[in-house]
Amino acid sequence: MIYFLSDAHIGSRAMDNPQHQLRFVGLLNALAQDATAIYLLGDIFDFWSEYVWRDKSKEEYSPLLDCLKELTGRGIEIHYFIGNHDIWTYGELAQRTGVTVHRAPEVTVVAGKRCMLAHGDGLVPKEYIRQSPKEIQRKIRSFMRLRRLFHNPVAQALFRLVPPALGNRLGYNWAKNSRLKELANPCGYKGENREELVLYAKDQEQNRHLDYYIFGHRHIELDLELATGARVVILGDCFRQWTYAAMDEQGKLELQCIQEQNN
Repeated sequence: MIYFLSDAHIGSRAMDNPQHQLRFVGLLNALAQDATAIYLLGDIFDFWSEYVWRDKSKEEYSPLLDCLKELTGRGIEIHYFIGNHDIWTYGELAQRTGVTVHRAPEVTVVAGKRCMLAHGDGLVPKEYIRQSPKEIQRKIRSFMRLRRLFHNPVAQALFRLVPPALGNRLGYNWAKNSRLKELANPCGYKGENREELVLYAKDQEQNRHLDYYIFGHRHIELDLELATGARVVILGDCFRQWTYAAMDEQGKLELQCIQEQNN
């Protein structure tokens, strides 16, 4: 089996749940019983940054880091796609765990199916932005400006020089504010004609046909078949919904929920 998970936001200062990381580790270990590959589609950590200086605070993630290292050591492929909370990895995460880090959306063949895999942040068709109300345009463009700053190589190099204590304080506070806003006002499914990732997939389908578009980021659970036959799958999350996707050797994909499995 091949599994897809995203948005655990482990380490969030907005969620007071000391068992959260251990529960996610338990899920990974359970999936590893029959997994040939696991795709982590971003924001597994609520904030992850690597500095020039040694960052002892990462020891809080030892259960998860040790788990990933153990699974890759057993020959399970683990692909880690950065999200918008864990952009700042430059080699340490891969070295410590053996995961393969992907820094951009990718189209690849999984179990014979052509799939686009990405966290999903920043994937908004330009036409949608132009046609949106001005308030929505402002929000999208504000997010895009912040995203460009976070991905800017010069800004990243400068932030790496910041002492870890200061950098982490800034990063975790930013992530905490983002999480509190989302928890207070969760944005549910907007509908096929307004959901940005669905519109992005439709835009992509004009030039090529894929079997699956698999995303995280939105914290909603969605499995939508487009008119072209492609399916848009948004994974939900692993801190509130506890949903993920499983694909068998024939390429059949289903969304699953550990809450339902535990009932």
